[in-house]
Amino acid sequence: MFAAYPTLAPTNVHRCDAGGMRPTPLLIVDAANVVGSRPDGWWRDRPGATRRLRDALAGVATAGLPPLPAPLDVVLVVEGAARGVPGSDGVRVVPAPRSGDDAIVALVAAEAPRRPVVVVTADRELRGRIAALGAQPWGPRTLDAVRDAAADRSAGEPPD
Repeated sequence: MFAAYPTLAPTNVHRCDAGGMRPTPLLIVDAANVVGSRPDGWWRDRPGATRRLRDALAGVATAGLPPLPAPLDVVLVVEGAARGVPGSDGVRVVPAPRSGDDAIVALVAAEAPRRPVVVVTADRELRGRIAALGAQPWGPRTLDAVRDAAADRSAGEPPD
């Protein structure tokens, strides 16, 4: 069932800290769902809204996202018009070949047995599917502070 969906390339999913070797948590973000959770005009430029979300997530990999400690692996699953958005430092972008939800479920199925996985989405059906596989669902508001801080930073930049 999941053969057509992406998997993550093998990575070092463990980190060493004062407590020894620990698995690196994986944060998967449902881009379409999170972008659509704010009525900020995203519908006029879906790829642009997805790039802004990707850029807002860039610091999360090194700073963490309470209660998840840093470092984190951050994956942004994109679909539709946003499929062409590239990854950036700290954020791996995974274009869903078909359904974004199915791509997220495939990633969770592959990764949840190896390490903690959190999925940010408001999609109730998806939340149930990923929870059944061992991932923890979080709502889009979890990212509000991160997105607001990124918007504040970009508001102070001169136009291109």
